[in-house]
Amino acid sequence: MLFFPWEEDEASAEPAPPPHLARIVAESTDRVAWLRARSRGVTATDVARLSSSRAVAAVAWDKLHGTGFGGNAFTDHGRAREPEIAAWVHREYAIEPSVALFHAAREARHLATPDGIRVADDGSVELAEIKTTSKPWSRIPRSYLRQVWWQQYVLGAERTLVVWEQHLDFVPVAEEPRCQWVERDESEIELLVRRADELLAWMRGERR
Repeated sequence: MLFFPWEEDEASAEPAPPPHLARIVAESTDRVAWLRARSRGVTATDVARLSSSRAVAAVAWDKLHGTGFGGNAFTDHGRAREPEIAAWVHREYAIEPSVALFHAAREARHLATPDGIRVADDGSVELAEIKTTSKPWSRIPRSYLRQVWWQQYVLGAERTLVVWEQHLDFVPVAEEPRCQWVERDESEIELLVRRADELLAWMRGERR
């Protein structure tokens, strides 16, 4: 088969990198830079608490003054188990672990650190979110869904694999974690973006 010169150039061209890679702010391995960036923006952890407009002021207070929370046995367990669960996600679903903090294309202070990222063959972005829990889940808690939808917005992702491992006295109750895909929800994302922008206004001192 013959190719015209311009067709050969197109055929040999490297595919463009996914857009989210140009929006990395910091990595959690550089904890100082990661925490500093998170303190100045709205993260998925913050958005999990934005259940109503009334909640925005409370989150703003904590962002400005700190909570004094430095972790506990449950958060320590989650951090210890996350690499093991992430390895399972990679084996079963080919989603790569990630430690990067990204900002949204729309607003540089809209931030998220997903636990895993995969770019599918069609170019769509898929995420993973890992949780540990001492309670059985009949459904994914609403606060975690807000985190998931926010991360999808920031990364431009189409769906997220939420993976959770239940434990009893910090010992996993099953050999493998459970998981469920959560699809992108534009109406929920629009609502969260409005509340996040309101939170930023509080942080800038524009609300009292």
